[in-house]
Amino acid sequence: MSESDVRPRNLAFELVLLLVLATLWGASYTFIKLGVATIPPITLIAARTTIAAGLLLAIMRWRGVRLPRDAATWRRFLFQACLNSVVPWTMLAWGERSLNAGLSTILNSTSPIFTFFLTLAVARHEAPTARKLFGVAAGMAGICLIVGVQALSGLGEQLAAQIVIVLAAICYAGAAIFSRGFRNLDPIAPAAGSLISGAAILIPMSLVIDRPWTITPSTGSLLALLGLSVFSTACAFVIYFRLIQTVGSVGTTAQAYLRVPIGVALGVVFLGESLTSTAWIGLACVVAGVAAMTIPARKAAMA
Repeated sequence: MSESDVRPRNLAFELVLLLVLATLWGASYTFIKLGVATIPPITLIAARTTIAAGLLLAIMRWRGVRLPRDAATWRRFLFQACLNSVVPWTMLAWGERSLNAGLSTILNSTSPIFTFFLTLAVARHEAPTARKLFGVAAGMAGICLIVGVQALSGLGEQLAAQIVIVLAAICYAGAAIFSRGFRNLDPIAPAAGSLISGAAILIPMSLVIDRPWTITPSTGSLLALLGLSVFSTACAFVIYFRLIQTVGSVGTTAQAYLRVPIGVALGVVFLGESLTSTAWIGLACVVAGVAAMTIPARKAAMA
């Protein structure tokens, strides 16, 4: 089925789901910020992948969907897990120990820009239109405004955290390209398979590095972990898979620019965060850039 053949029966409802998805993923940065307050990053992400994988397996059982059993597919699940959860989620959790959730949202939302770069370099089927080039320029300008200005004051932990968040966005870009190889599977299967693979990597790491039995997490961190796992991971995946089927992949990627102001607003409301004037300008640049990269052209949308 081509992208233009996707015709949702109730477009208004699908748009509401798109907003819900952007909110759930935008909230993940606030959940992570609250979680890492008393839970080490590796243990937090190990628990996130384990809980979410269990929920997705329950959904698959209810739907009658089975995971593939061949070793080749599971090797791909393992690689996908490293790109899409193990490495970037751990990077995010580590970065947010010293970085505001709002800034993390802005920097991490640049993944469509890096997807464009990687697609152009590897797959070479992404046409470098003037609008996409503008999106790249605006997004990179936003990153420089947020990261570059603080870099002038000296290399510190916060700058390192910002760089790590951007590296996580690059991991997401690689995962988006690699995930195209799972088109012959029900979309929920690679999600569950990659989460299971990620848990298999992270749980031993958590046991060796963090020794979770010595941790005394706060009630707030535990609730944040639950919200992160149930809402921002498992529920978000279910909505994402539905939107892929109803509005298509191009329409679904619109949440990338919607979640930026949502994630920043949640950080301001629930964490009392604030952004510098330079960061606000960077936010505007990133939103404009990601929107230019993800909103389909009018001609394509009407096709």
